[in-house]
Amino acid sequence: MANLARRHFLRNGSLLGAGLALSGFMPAWARSASGGLAPSQSTQTGPDISLFVGHSPWSVDGRAGHAVTVNGTVPGPLIRLKEGQNVRLAVTNNLDEDTSIHWHGVLVPFQMDGVPGVSFPGIGPGKTFVYEFPIRQSGTYWYHSHSGLQEQMGHYGPIIIDPEGPDPVAFDREYAVVLSDFSFLHPHEIFRQLKQQAGAFNTQKETVGGLLAGRDQPLSERVEWAKMRMDPTDISDVTGSVYKFLINGHGPQDNWTALFNPGERVRLRFINAAAMTIFNVRIPGLAMKVVQADGQNVKPVEVDEFQISVAETYDVIVQPTGDQAFTLVAEAVDRSGMGRATLAPRQGMTAAVPPLRARPLTTMKDMGMDMGSMDMSGSGEAGGMQMDMSGMDMSMRSAANAPQVQMGPGVQMIAPMPVDRTGEPGQGLENVGHKVLVYRDLEALEPNPDTRTPSRSMELHLTGNMDRFMWSFDGEKFSEITKPIPFRRNERVRVTLVNDSMMSHPIHIHGHFFELLTGPPGRHPRKHTVNVLPGGKVTFDLTADAPGDWAFHCHMLYHMHAGMFRVVTVRPLDGDAS
Repeated sequence: MANLARRHFLRNGSLLGAGLALSGFMPAWARSASGGLAPSQSTQTGPDISLFVGHSPWSVDGRAGHAVTVNGTVPGPLIRLKEGQNVRLAVTNNLDEDTSIHWHGVLVPFQMDGVPGVSFPGIGPGKTFVYEFPIRQSGTYWYHSHSGLQEQMGHYGPIIIDPEGPDPVAFDREYAVVLSDFSFLHPHEIFRQLKQQAGAFNTQKETVGGLLAGRDQPLSERVEWAKMRMDPTDISDVTGSVYKFLINGHGPQDNWTALFNPGERVRLRFINAAAMTIFNVRIPGLAMKVVQADGQNVKPVEVDEFQISVAETYDVIVQPTGDQAFTLVAEAVDRSGMGRATLAPRQGMTAAVPPLRARPLTTMKDMGMDMGSMDMSGSGEAGGMQMDMSGMDMSMRSAANAPQVQMGPGVQMIAPMPVDRTGEPGQGLENVGHKVLVYRDLEALEPNPDTRTPSRSMELHLTGNMDRFMWSFDGEKFSEITKPIPFRRNERVRVTLVNDSMMSHPIHIHGHFFELLTGPPGRHPRKHTVNVLPGGKVTFDLTADAPGDWAFHCHMLYHMHAGMFRVVTVRPLDGDAS
């Protein structure tokens, strides 16, 4: 009867028009032309907050479907808190399955972290769980389900925490800008197709027409890629063929619009709440000043574009002048689609929407083979390097560098020569002709809280088999692992992540921030999520100062679901003398 009732609800819900979905089912802060983020605009604030998780009818660009919502909206309500306060969040589950909420980037006791099976049992159907914790930080964060694939269906929302003292960022108006991807195809069906066929959603493969037009690789290179059973166009696992790319719940045709008065300093708090999409963000004709990364203040850096990986946040200041509108572009990294919004002095104004740029192709560097200029055709002409890739051993690396990783069913390749790519703008942005943010641009505004030299180091490999859609750390998926990654409380550890795959992996640790080893000593940028480019490696220092059990995982939802997930333990616990 429950399933029949749910089908009846969804059938009736699908009859609702786009206008209703974009008004009654959109939080006021996210509605087109909302005038800011004042608490009166459906923002949840105060010491006691009530949240309800359930199914709701949903429409994007005029097409009706349904979503898993928080308080009936996608995104969920904006939660606005104050550094130094205590908060109690009562979450009621109106689904017919378990749910949860994880407070992404917010430093909480591990029992309040919201990861079923790690920090608490989850919230059963019809049950209410009360999260309660002190607010120890400020900045831009977000929340989302950590149960199954609910996050893909709309279960996420923004968090803004105001600083206890003066805000070092000066602004006149602000907007949360939640980027996400939404599919009318059920996420379990998406995962099934990914398991069945590599590149199931890649509709941008190389063609004869592309070869003749000079858009694609020469035939000789394509032959070599085929010998390795790899596709240079395989940039994103799930693409615009089944995704709508949303900005504050609006599709490109819905055109979310943010208003400003010319000359105002507008703070845009970007949150990538997508399940699988890395976005390249730009506002043609308008420079952006990056002032915060993952909720942590950074020295301002002016850019024209930035790549924001899944689960990252960036705050930027823009100062539009004149009586004109600007298009905000959030282009999917594989260029299979874009999210689009408008900044304007008046409702109804629009600006030109740039066309999608040419899709990028995977390079030798993305395969962990940074050999400089080479001629893959084997012609041996000057300036190139003869190379027959057909017999290349993709597992070549000394045992000393990677003793824990072995080729096998779950490990398709081991990058021979991974390199630090934190000075690169991201796939497809190498030659765009304007300033693109890179990790090495980031410098912490405040001194790092812990500058001790790490007492030990560890190396973890991000491994996978794209043909079988298997993802793991060090060749072991979560279901096969019996031991967590142990840390002693307050120890300082240097961690290096090595990406042995051809896909990007945004790696997130719960309960902690870490310092990327970029920028000047003592002011390394502090982050909770870092994108490790294909064939790349990233090193950070971590102070294990939060006792408990914590999730550590790739934030590509289907990668995590397929096994790229670990548990980190920090001991001793409070009151434990061991």
